[in-house]
Amino acid sequence: MSRLTHVKSGPYSPSAPVRELTAVSADGARLHVEVHGPVDDPGAPAVVLAHGWTCSTAYWAAQIRDLAADHKVIAYDQRGHGRSPAHTTCTTDALADDLEAVLAATLESGEKAVVVGHSMGGMTVIAASGRERLREHAAAVLLCSTGSSRLVAESLVVPMRAGRLRVWLTRRILGARAPMGPVTPIARRILKYATMGPGSAPEMVEACARIVHACPRQVRYAWSHVLDALELDHAVRELTMPTAVIVGTADRMTPAVHARELAAALPDCAGLTELPGIGHMTPIEAPELVSGRIRELASAYVRAGLKEGA
Repeated sequence: MSRLTHVKSGPYSPSAPVRELTAVSADGARLHVEVHGPVDDPGAPAVVLAHGWTCSTAYWAAQIRDLAADHKVIAYDQRGHGRSPAHTTCTTDALADDLEAVLAATLESGEKAVVVGHSMGGMTVIAASGRERLREHAAAVLLCSTGSSRLVAESLVVPMRAGRLRVWLTRRILGARAPMGPVTPIARRILKYATMGPGSAPEMVEACARIVHACPRQVRYAWSHVLDALELDHAVRELTMPTAVIVGTADRMTPAVHARELAAALPDCAGLTELPGIGHMTPIEAPELVSGRIRELASAYVRAGLKEGA
């Protein structure tokens, strides 16, 4: 299980949840789940947040702090991340199973939500596109800084011309077994270069570094192979609910080419937003913009349904 070393104060420090629970996935994996906001208010639209590789529920601190004022916000730790124990199975099907388990544990029958995924969390949502529970509960989806295939081939983390050497080097870097160690000035600079835009404020870099460095190296290594072999292009076409896409133009991990391809392939694209100068960590680098987009989707597709059912 990950060490919890997130920041303790400021806009990126996690809020205390109203409720905590454990969802059990199809293969028995146990998932730490948090529920924030007015959980007993039937008029509060639900939002479900799925974080990315090497992160945790703490990654969504800014969105939770904003949205929980008038939304029921559900966040969970992916298997092996945060407070969810590691499991021997690391596949995209397992990620889809996990999301279904969280939806079943936190939403009433027929209750609608905006389902949001960042990076591997977006891949989780795509992997679950044909699943019954996602179709039942997702009124709309927001995909942040993610892709459905060719992650290593398109990565710009290694600053050289595209080709076999860049792919080989990228694979070696992203799939490294070495521990990340403490959060040092050099570690912050490396993380900022690889995952964030050049204008990212120090508090943003610190928040990301503490979260990412808390992920156990075995978990990081195991999931790096899943991302390397990712092939979910077929599943994008099954994501039939309104789906919006966000990407930073300075994203080296999942460059804008992925977002544009997703937007073109989605059956019901609710808009593509490209954020100038923002890197891969969009929810932390552009918290107001990401939270605002979630609010827009909730208002258009969840609140409207609540009013119709009243």
